[in-house]
Amino acid sequence: MAVAADPTVRLPTPRPVFDTIEELLEGTTDRVPFVTSDSKSGSRFEHVTLNDEPHIVKYVHVDDDFTMRCSGDLGPRPLLIWESGLMDLAPDLIEHGTVGVARGIGRNGWGAAILMRDLSDVMVPAGDDPVPAEHHHRFIDHMAGTAARAWGWRDSIGLMPYQTRWQWFSDEMGETERALGFPAIVPKIAGQGWEQFATRVPLDVRRLIGDLRFDNSALVDALRTTPSTLLHGDWKFGNVGAMPDGRTVLIDWSYPGEGPVCHELAWYLALNSARLPATKEETIEMLRVALVRHGIDVSDWWQRQLGLCLLGGLVQFGWEKALGSDSELAWWCEQARTAESWL
Repeated sequence: MAVAADPTVRLPTPRPVFDTIEELLEGTTDRVPFVTSDSKSGSRFEHVTLNDEPHIVKYVHVDDDFTMRCSGDLGPRPLLIWESGLMDLAPDLIEHGTVGVARGIGRNGWGAAILMRDLSDVMVPAGDDPVPAEHHHRFIDHMAGTAARAWGWRDSIGLMPYQTRWQWFSDEMGETERALGFPAIVPKIAGQGWEQFATRVPLDVRRLIGDLRFDNSALVDALRTTPSTLLHGDWKFGNVGAMPDGRTVLIDWSYPGEGPVCHELAWYLALNSARLPATKEETIEMLRVALVRHGIDVSDWWQRQLGLCLLGGLVQFGWEKALGSDSELAWWCEQARTAESWL
């Protein structure tokens, strides 16, 4: 299998991490807490000024962020991915905006503070309008290019466990959040969505997804027979933007780790479906062509990995699709049926 680069010899230089929030924020002024409309996890944010430029501080801790609770993140992973230098893997393609990280924040020192440039003026704007086709093509190309830089990479630093990606919005997570009084609204909505899923999808799909939500090992084992790379893990439009110099903004590195590139695609299709300027099929083909353009031989694994990741997308977001249109739900159900033979 052809690869674009050998990640064992082209890994970026590790980054230093501050030991205190005071060191991280030295020289900043005008600290003002704020709430971002796109973030549903529960993390806290501040606006600050550094060298007369606007910046944002994000505080991550398992006590505040339900996604960290449901994935057992005590690292925390945004600190680990920064410290490893892996966020700098494709600087000509990706602008991550992070300028510094401090460890040891909050209870037991399990949290971190992340200082970022304020890139709000180049992020995909909130709303329902389709993104420009040029930007959509760029995002998919840079998704492929970044994956190609780390083709064959294996996690040795404790990022998101491979299997955990398909355990989002499980019944166990819902019960944990229920016991806490649903401090974040998304797990409560997910529970309602799964109830709708059980009544809206055909019996064969309901059984298939129910079995994989209970035990995803068949899906994970099948995907492990296909290539892996470094994943960002959350290519929703709220995390993505278009720099004037042609690079893609990709922020919020909360779910990085080893996995199949088609997981990035399935997540992108699932969470951005209402705003895509192209069909899902066209977008899928864009990624396949882009991977080839970036030096990846897709001939012996592409269809299998794609199908399994689209199936995995319904395992993750069946609840969200069940709260939407008949046509959107039907598309994902058909992908799940098709992929079952790959298990």
